[in-house]
Amino acid sequence: MTEAELYMVYKGVYLPSTVHSPQSLKYYEDFTFRPDDILIATYPKSGTTWLQEIVPLIVSGGDPASVETVPNWTRVPWLEVNETCNLYLTNRPSPRFCSTHFHYSMMPPSFFEVKPRVIYVMRNPKDVFTSAFHFYGATSFHVHPGPQSEFLHNFLKGKVAYGSWFDHVKGWLNAEDKENIMFISYEELIVDLKDSVTRIAQFLEKPLEAEVIEKIADRCLFKNMKQNKMSNYSVVPREFMDQTKSEFLRKGISGDWKNQLSAAEAEYFDKVYKDKMKDVNYKFVWD
Repeated sequence: MTEAELYMVYKGVYLPSTVHSPQSLKYYEDFTFRPDDILIATYPKSGTTWLQEIVPLIVSGGDPASVETVPNWTRVPWLEVNETCNLYLTNRPSPRFCSTHFHYSMMPPSFFEVKPRVIYVMRNPKDVFTSAFHFYGATSFHVHPGPQSEFLHNFLKGKVAYGSWFDHVKGWLNAEDKENIMFISYEELIVDLKDSVTRIAQFLEKPLEAEVIEKIADRCLFKNMKQNKMSNYSVVPREFMDQTKSEFLRKGISGDWKNQLSAAEAEYFDKVYKDKMKDVNYKFVWD
């Protein structure tokens, strides 16, 4: 199916119309943040699910109850999707957890007024592309990626769901009030998960004992999280996401793009990346 059949356009960005609606976007625009809300912001396929596991465990002091019994999309819901309209987030005690795949420029008015805490997770865009290529092919709510070369050009032009990776990352990096935003990368989580959990806990002003950090980090290892039915999307119907084609939690590694992109494709990617990011003053782990 085509973009016109599967996507809607919101503020110049493609959104899957199966999971978004005018009603859900109105709810999003009218959402009232609290100062102690914790927002996980990501471009898709950059580590959202990982943070949806880590943050509740930190805030609960390591209590696994919520991550064992509540699906991650209910536990840390995306503010912009249909299901969230019926979750009655106004009734949830503080601190509330929520997620978004939206660009900084797309955030609702309350976000800029209240300035909640944000954890923004970035990932090497080549690995984002690789993960997205497999994910699109397994879902019914995304346009089929088609030939890899075609999907690569669409990805680099931002003609994919949630728009341009480059615009997304640059927008959040250029955000005002950066003292309320923690920037962390998928690669940092892989290299030293315990240190990453420690830093996230410090940012959230939830310092934890070393043994609690150890337990959280162990529980959030990819191989362990992949077994959690509340996080691996195994309860999602196959007609919506067919994990026989590609598992949602597929590999959880960095550098898988080397198994996906040809030398010519990687070179072209690098050329576009260098041009798009030339004015960005941020040291990425993958550079």
